[in-house]
Amino acid sequence: MRKTLKQSPQEPDSSTPKPVQSISRRTLLKAGMGGAGLAGAAAIAGSLHSAVSPDVPAPHNHGRHLMPAVVGEVDHVRNGFNPTDILTDFDPGAVSVRPNGQTVHDYTILTLNKMIEIVPGLEYPAWTYNGRIPGPTIRVREGDRVRIQFRNGSDHEHSIHFHGIHPGNMDGVFDARSGVVAPGGNFTYEFDAEPFGVHLYHCHTAPLAQHIAKGLYGAFIIDPKEGRPRTDHEFVMVMSGFDVDFDGVNDFYAVNAIPFHYDHDKNPIRIRVGELVRIYLVNILEFDAINSFHLHANFFHYYPTGTSLQPAEFTDTIALMQGQRGILEFRYRFPGRYMFHAHKTEFAELGWTGVFQVEG
Repeated sequence: MRKTLKQSPQEPDSSTPKPVQSISRRTLLKAGMGGAGLAGAAAIAGSLHSAVSPDVPAPHNHGRHLMPAVVGEVDHVRNGFNPTDILTDFDPGAVSVRPNGQTVHDYTILTLNKMIEIVPGLEYPAWTYNGRIPGPTIRVREGDRVRIQFRNGSDHEHSIHFHGIHPGNMDGVFDARSGVVAPGGNFTYEFDAEPFGVHLYHCHTAPLAQHIAKGLYGAFIIDPKEGRPRTDHEFVMVMSGFDVDFDGVNDFYAVNAIPFHYDHDKNPIRIRVGELVRIYLVNILEFDAINSFHLHANFFHYYPTGTSLQPAEFTDTIALMQGQRGILEFRYRFPGRYMFHAHKTEFAELGWTGVFQVEG
């Protein structure tokens, strides 16, 4: 039986029988990702076709772009965020200094239920921090005080669990005393930032997989006290996926939430030959055991978790389980278009792909 795609899928609750039909990753691949996109409530076979039509000339004589894609873009204004902006949107919060000299970063984070268009024509009922996926990229220095006023504007119990070192009553796990917040409630998380590195935060209430998969996560960067060496570009990339029919299997994959966003014909990341690029990479993918990152025609220095100033590896591919993260640094020697993507073909063909446009 061919599986169909509804325009705005609603998550089934305990009183609603789970639909018999659901989207299969392999059904999508067999149908072909591209062409007309995911418009309306048409059957997958009718709404998707080959990524490059035979009558479309190949750009710059480079041959066909054989990776799947979608036609058009989502409405970033209606979504309330743009993955291109998220790359460099490092949020220091409201900064003040205590009499003892300690720097304090104050944030307000609100959970909201929100419909997000993840590919053209397909909206998803997400749960968000501050109306975006991923949530704000919190960036401080080691030893700074972090203070977060958390408000739950959703209709589910939520929390914020930070990866790092902090007291148990700031962990966002067990109960109201440790930061689990009922709908309409609030809580203040407060702790000193340590250790330095690239970390993450996410909701930690039950069912945990659902809360993460629906969008409640973000990057948490703690710089060393003395800072890191200067670079020409710093980017944050949070790897995740979307299970649009709620069957526990991802149907799309992405960095910074929107599949295919950084593709060559949409929003490639533009850099120049010789510029030093630093990527803060976080994997929060639910429902799949392992994710990965591969850089074309280049190698990068890799700093696992970013907790050392010395790289542990010089490579072009890394694999990460959920919650693992690291820092990548590299330069391109030659101009051109270079892909970066998951080195799992299925993930790449369902959205986790992008391009660096390197100018001479």
